Amino acid sequence: MAVTFPTDLEIARRARLLPMPEIAGKMGIGPHLLEPYGHDVAKIRLDAIAELADRPKAKYVVVSAVTPTPLGEGKTTTTVGLGQALSHIGKRATVAIRQPSMGPTFGIKGGAAGGGYSQVVPMERLNLHLTGDTHAITAAHNLLAAMIDNQIHHHEALVDRDSVTWRRVIDVSDRVLRNVIVGLGTREDGVIRQTGFDITAASEVMTILALTTSLRDMRERLGRIVIGNTTGGKPITAHELFAAGAMTVILRDAIKPNLLQTLENTPVLVHAGPFGNIATGNSSVIADLIGIRCGDFLVTEAGFGADMGAERFFNIKCRASGLAPDAAVVVATVRALKVHSGRFKVVAGRPLPAEMVKENPDDVWAGAANLRKQVENIRIHGVTPVVAINAFPTDHPAEQAAVREIAEELGVRSAVCNNFAEGGRGATELAEAVDEASREPSTFRFLYPAEATLREKIETVATKIYGADGVDYYPPAAEQIDSFERNGFGNLCVCIAKTHLSISSDPKLKGAPTGWKLPVREVRASVGAGFVYPICGEMRTMPGLPSSPNAIRIDIDDNGEIIGLS
Repeated sequence: MAVTFPTDLEIARRARLLPMPEIAGKMGIGPHLLEPYGHDVAKIRLDAIAELADRPKAKYVVVSAVTPTPLGEGKTTTTVGLGQALSHIGKRATVAIRQPSMGPTFGIKGGAAGGGYSQVVPMERLNLHLTGDTHAITAAHNLLAAMIDNQIHHHEALVDRDSVTWRRVIDVSDRVLRNVIVGLGTREDGVIRQTGFDITAASEVMTILALTTSLRDMRERLGRIVIGNTTGGKPITAHELFAAGAMTVILRDAIKPNLLQTLENTPVLVHAGPFGNIATGNSSVIADLIGIRCGDFLVTEAGFGADMGAERFFNIKCRASGLAPDAAVVVATVRALKVHSGRFKVVAGRPLPAEMVKENPDDVWAGAANLRKQVENIRIHGVTPVVAINAFPTDHPAEQAAVREIAEELGVRSAVCNNFAEGGRGATELAEAVDEASREPSTFRFLYPAEATLREKIETVATKIYGADGVDYYPPAAEQIDSFERNGFGNLCVCIAKTHLSISSDPKLKGAPTGWKLPVREVRASVGAGFVYPICGEMRTMPGLPSSPNAIRIDIDDNGEIIGLS
């Protein structure tokens, strides 16, 4: 008789939640620094940064991964499980993760609170509105958009409307909004121009919230946002449109990190949710500045593979925060390495191919190049990696042993993680390995200096992290880089927008491709966030819904309880 595993929501509903002052107390944070949002969520005042500043720093651990399949490899689940497991070995840990976008929650991916017995709770609040931060970002972003069109309407000669790059945002997946015409109607309805919508996670305002260090810093960053050019070709900023002050007012509560807990009552900071493909893909600097003073370990997560979120964590987030990581986890799964063998194709929403589920360690070894490269991508920054083998029911012991052998060949620690089914005690081997790795001397270093040219930065990431032979710049991209450097933006970081399904820019290339060049077709600037983003391939900043979206299964019962969320 088959055993039915309970859903994530069913597990979450059985949890015994502690009051938020008790969770904050585990971090050494007093109730005077909390702003309650109901009984199971709170915000932490920014005063905590200064109040905790004289405490010793926790060990700082970032969780990354091999290049994922479209199904994801359980990186959040591993992050949460590691935070829980550290308490099982006598360490005080805090977890820091991004806030999920409602677009994927109602679309194809579902929730992003971890899974099984390694979840952040209340998972339904986390996956939906939480404390309204995302809505505040949407409002602040769209206020600037409204002020831009108002400027065009009243002072059309001052703004080159064809140069305006600031689109509107909304936190749903809606493909028909990718390209729109605004200003239709009478002259009083505005000036007609083509624009579009992005999802809120792709907003520069979201990334600014993630990288800011204080209210004043956020106000200054918002003012530096470049929205387009004057008719004379000079960049126009949000400060020059007198929009930054009002935007900051809208975000005055959103800047405070949210405090939740795991199923085992480990403190969790949830704050900001920038896109992993075109932005940093990391939770907020402010959350880390608080969490780093709250125990023995701060465990945070970087989006997608080590070539994506971890590279941006090291070179953008750590540069903004001034914090240096002590260790990194690379999440690997048997199924991901089998996909990187090139022998199988996985499609989101469909069962795994029957041949892929059969026991075959050779398929794992055939995909080992991806794990080797992602471990190298951690080491190149002077950080000690640990391989976490996230276990799935379809795994075979011989296949997990193959991953261990690959890690041993690389000279790195490894651990099999069963925390999805067992909670923290299923990841104690990982916790022990991370504890050991974090004790090694830190030699953390950035991949490139700030004073390097934009081309040098792009080419360094392309060749050293992606394994490319070089970079091909399309003519518009070359012109844009030259323009950015003329306008004083050459000291910004680079955040390369590319597919997350390959280390290369081609999602069809698996493993660790060589003999290719990175094609940069366009380069945009997020000056307020502090980076330029070269665009390589087709990047969707507004997802669409699948033919059978998760939204059709989500409902509410007569008691007001959410049902169908996973």
